[in-house]
Amino acid sequence: MKIIPLASESLGVRSLAVFVKIGKSGILIDPGAALGPKRYSLPPADIEMKALRLAREKIQEYSKKAEIITISHYHYDHHTPFFEGIYESSSPEIAKELYSGKILLIKHPMENINHSQKKRAHEFLRHAKRVAKGIEFADSKLFDFGKFTVEFSPPVPHGREGSKLGFVIMVLIDDGKKSILHASDTQLINDKAVEWIIEKNPDVLIAGGPPTYLSYRVGNVREIGLKNINRIISETNATLIIDHHIVRDKSYPQFFEQLDKTPLTFAEFLGKESAPLEAYRKELHKIERGENVEVPGGIKKFLGDVG
Repeated sequence: MKIIPLASESLGVRSLAVFVKIGKSGILIDPGAALGPKRYSLPPADIEMKALRLAREKIQEYSKKAEIITISHYHYDHHTPFFEGIYESSSPEIAKELYSGKILLIKHPMENINHSQKKRAHEFLRHAKRVAKGIEFADSKLFDFGKFTVEFSPPVPHGREGSKLGFVIMVLIDDGKKSILHASDTQLINDKAVEWIIEKNPDVLIAGGPPTYLSYRVGNVREIGLKNINRIISETNATLIIDHHIVRDKSYPQFFEQLDKTPLTFAEFLGKESAPLEAYRKELHKIERGENVEVPGGIKKFLGDVG
């Protein structure tokens, strides 16, 4: 099994897209990427738009190698919609190319879903059913593909219990030698998700961390996240790859340091320095105006490589 992270906040965009290679088979998990339209009351910096284009190119590239695509929920940073989207780098043509001829294992569009995602799911399926090889609603199901299995959790909260953002499904891919669990936007802050992760005891856990940058709105997610992740560390042997929401917070390295085992971001798993562009959007706008502003080394390198 080969695990290839494709896009995430540590790589400059909102995403948790991953490609998994097992023999000649490819599985693409949550193939979406997006930018926050506003952060610090600012639109994306130019370098963020470039990062989004790079993420889109990578997702499209690996979609060609995938037979199976899984979708945990219908936020646009987790699936590619069939519309022209500036901050999603999407279009009907891009989505058609992505999903054509694929087996889609996706979150149920009508059950355990909030109103917003139900509308998005309906629109997605209206187009996807015309081009996909097959579509299965995957909640709580196990699919046996011979050399590997793909198992989905029951719907769990998107974040804290009672979240208005609805539900997501986690996915466990197991080839008999190694297993990877993609926990998507559980944010590791609800008991149902944590219990399923511990029960499955994966070799690798990929998850979006708690949204600590929104603590003023969603409460003590830092403390809940630390407790739950340390429980996962103590009760499983998983290698931890944690990215997404947590990396929108400049202080995410300090959060990681408080854990009993230090996770990797997508960038670090790939042997790179993290480039959390959104967290440093204010600084990026100043740099574009010609000001001399200090940013982390990963962002400096990204600016040099992409700029």
